[in-house]
Amino acid sequence: MSEKEARFIELLLEWNKIHNLTGAKTALEVEKNIEDSMFPTTFIEKPGSILDVGTGAGFPGLLLAMAYPDVRTVLCEPRKKRASFLKYVAMELELSNVEVVKKRVEEYSAKAFGLISSRAVTDTKMLLDLTAHLQDKNTQFLFYKGEQVFNELESVNETLDYDIIEKDQRNYLYIKGKK
Repeated sequence: MSEKEARFIELLLEWNKIHNLTGAKTALEVEKNIEDSMFPTTFIEKPGSILDVGTGAGFPGLLLAMAYPDVRTVLCEPRKKRASFLKYVAMELELSNVEVVKKRVEEYSAKAFGLISSRAVTDTKMLLDLTAHLQDKNTQFLFYKGEQVFNELESVNETLDYDIIEKDQRNYLYIKGKK
């Protein structure tokens, strides 16, 4: 575990006592969330930029920003206390590649991202639709899903080039592009 990850655990547990940012209440539970967030770095291509939708307590966007310190990472989080926490952690850990946007993703405007990620926000079709204005033909997607991912993919109207990597109770949906 890196120094930044260890400090992140301290900060999250400290803030969580007051603000209830995550259900993870112990260092071990936070570590499991970190491992879950970081695992895809073993199989995804390094992105040119990252947009994490609904970052919450930092999973996975803040951890992806730590894994790729030279990649611009936007954490889109509409809830004030969570956005404040993310800004504080980014400053504390000197993550100069992180920008926190306190908005719903459909209200955020920017040029297309290289990778759009999300964990436990909404279904796959809705995520693709909500971020349509932030993607181009080269945008890839990394969605941290549960067992419903297979049903969700049936409702997507587009043909996608994707892999599903399963680990523990998690399905990592890695969409490499739209056909």
